[in-house]
Amino acid sequence: QVELVESGGGLVQAGGSLRLSCAYSGRTFANYAMGWFRQAPGKEREFVAAINWIGSSTYYADSVKGRFTISRQNAKNTLYLQMRSLKTEDTAVYYCAHGSGGSGSYSRWDYDYWGQGTQVTVSS
Repeated sequence: QVELVESGGGLVQAGGSLRLSCAYSGRTFANYAMGWFRQAPGKEREFVAAINWIGSSTYYADSVKGRFTISRQNAKNTLYLQMRSLKTEDTAVYYCAHGSGGSGSYSRWDYDYWGQGTQVTVSS
């Protein structure tokens, strides 16, 4: 069974930065793609970023491209999301997701385990 535990969320002013972490356990982390998704109140869960199993390919939603960076440390079984130049519209619960294969994907249906989420609130 895979367990994903997010941390690093919080309250930040617009223009600020946060780094989210996702601690992974249960399988061989280095074999799987990982992703970040987010869900704002009253909205569907949406793709934010993804990374392939080795970290050589990354994928971003247009809304975060150039501001967010996804990375992973396979030796530490940890996934990261560095968020810069945060905007109020980035406010959401952010979820770490475990890919069902090694390639990154934009689709939530290609992820089979999810963390509990961490709240990110960006104030104006």
